[in-house]
Amino acid sequence: MSDGSMASAGSVPIKNIVLVGRAGNGKSATGNSLIRQQMFTSGAQATGVTMTCQTFRAVTEDLHRHRQIINVIDTPGLFDLSKPVEYISKEIVRCLALVDEGLHAVVLVLSVRTRMTQEEESVVTTLQSLFGAKILDYLIIVFTGGDELEANNQTLDAYLSTCPEFLTRIFTLCGNRKVLFNNRTVDADKKDRQIQQLLAHVAAIGNNNAGRPFTEEMHRQIKEETKKLREAEARYSEKAEKRLVKQSYDRKMEEMAIMVEETIKDAWKAHQRMMRVMENMVPRREQDPKVSCNIM
Repeated sequence: MSDGSMASAGSVPIKNIVLVGRAGNGKSATGNSLIRQQMFTSGAQATGVTMTCQTFRAVTEDLHRHRQIINVIDTPGLFDLSKPVEYISKEIVRCLALVDEGLHAVVLVLSVRTRMTQEEESVVTTLQSLFGAKILDYLIIVFTGGDELEANNQTLDAYLSTCPEFLTRIFTLCGNRKVLFNNRTVDADKKDRQIQQLLAHVAAIGNNNAGRPFTEEMHRQIKEETKKLREAEARYSEKAEKRLVKQSYDRKMEEMAIMVEETIKDAWKAHQRMMRVMENMVPRREQDPKVSCNIM
């Protein structure tokens, strides 16, 4: 179901799931798999096709037949090093404005078809810089390209057996929450199993965090300003008054975006310094062409 179909959902709990990661890794296709509809713009374009945050909802059931609404937020390359940091910061603020109750899960989408780059390492670094280490308590890793591993009769664990230390460390920090997705399958049972695996991780995150979604100061400010805007729009009848309220809201969002921008710049600079140190400490070695995990 899309947003317009939620009127009858009543008191069904809502789980906010935000998808992050490098453009081209399959975030939009994963979002479509989760809501079981082709709603998010998806395609195999080098620059990515999602240019702004999108959100769609679906009513689903967990393994225990409990109904819930999943509110899936697809993002552009929020941490794409090729995009202007001003654009990225505004999209992060926009993304937070879409999750009234906070984040129930942050899904980092990687692909078995591509190698890990500095950009993908910087996603986690920047998430921590923006939201603190606690954000990792809500992190799930989804690997797309399950069809490719199936074609090679390879499991995800076998594929990851020779992955870099960075990825192994992230698995440890996020409680080893990882799922393989085949977004191209037409097998209904296979579709359902991978969705249920991800939702089981979302439920585990909720249990580990006493049912509390992730929120922090910036999100609380955005929520407060959005509430003020909606109340003012309902209270005022004159267009001029509504316009003034909207202008005030836009200024507040701009101020927050500037704060995010500075944090991102600092995080990227720190990450680049760390990469240079590591390059100087570790001798360069030729890659083994037989290594099974190409996220290197």
